[in-house]
Amino acid sequence: MMAMNGHRRPPILDVRGLTVRFGGVVAVDDVTFVADKGEILGLVGPNGAGKTTVFDALCGFVSSTGRIFLDGEEISDLSPEQRSKARLGRSFQDARLFPSLTVSEALAIAFERHMRNQGVVSTALSMPWVRTEERHVSNRVNELIDLMGLGAFRDKFVSELSTGSRRIVDLAAIIAHDPLVLLLDEPSSGIAQREAEALGPLLMKIRGETGTTILVIEHDMPLLKSISDEILALETGAVLANGEPDEVLEDPRLVAAYLGTNQAVVERSGATTAAPAAIAVEDEPTEQVWASEGQAQGQAIPANGNKAPIRKAPARKRPLSAKKAPPRKR
Repeated sequence: MMAMNGHRRPPILDVRGLTVRFGGVVAVDDVTFVADKGEILGLVGPNGAGKTTVFDALCGFVSSTGRIFLDGEEISDLSPEQRSKARLGRSFQDARLFPSLTVSEALAIAFERHMRNQGVVSTALSMPWVRTEERHVSNRVNELIDLMGLGAFRDKFVSELSTGSRRIVDLAAIIAHDPLVLLLDEPSSGIAQREAEALGPLLMKIRGETGTTILVIEHDMPLLKSISDEILALETGAVLANGEPDEVLEDPRLVAAYLGTNQAVVERSGATTAAPAAIAVEDEPTEQVWASEGQAQGQAIPANGNKAPIRKAPARKRPLSAKKAPPRKR
């Protein structure tokens, strides 16, 4: 992002040489990237590539080396609580909300960090300044409900919501903290297709209304491509590619990381004829069982394509030593 004088503004998030080790395993290997203010940066990679571990390291949940700068201030040595106070927000794959609260109550709790402590006596007596603070929180909750499109769920209990709706409430609670950078870990995981399709425009709206920088881990490539300004691809903990969405998602190395380099596996959706796999059956060594990927249960497809039932091995006779002894006469 360029400033008015033509110089590049400092990135809102600057990560340099981030490395995480678990014993002898290098989970994150010298990862370096930047994210500008208001940018949506997507993170992709196969399972085990280190994406969630990168988020854990940014939040301080795991020990790491390297340097992390948030809005020009280094946060590498801060605790998770201090990084949260520095306005680094994080969501998890499993939304943890109070099930006995309504949506509006849950969001009001999220705004607690912005409220001034009025004291037990003032609160118990409902002093004027306490009522003023409560009205302010109520107004903020209403604004957030409107932003997130949660009007129909305002008075519903969290326990009554679908997985997708709970995800949106969880996201709203994080936005109530007013983060500079928001880390989202697979926000579309486990939600209905209709809700996943509505998630992209919602994230774009959040970015436009709040100016928040968003980092998104996602396996839904059409969703990620539609919202991301840049994409960072990881493989075995290291940066594989970084750049424009089309450029990164079409990178042969990323395709190989997801699907492998075996062309037969990549094209397995087409018609294939598998080689016969001979399975020696005890007591009948010449018999074979033919298997092919996608065969129906209880049937086998031989090499010539004709279906034939699997021939079962005959029941083995129990050796004499294994027979039950007759009951002893008294």
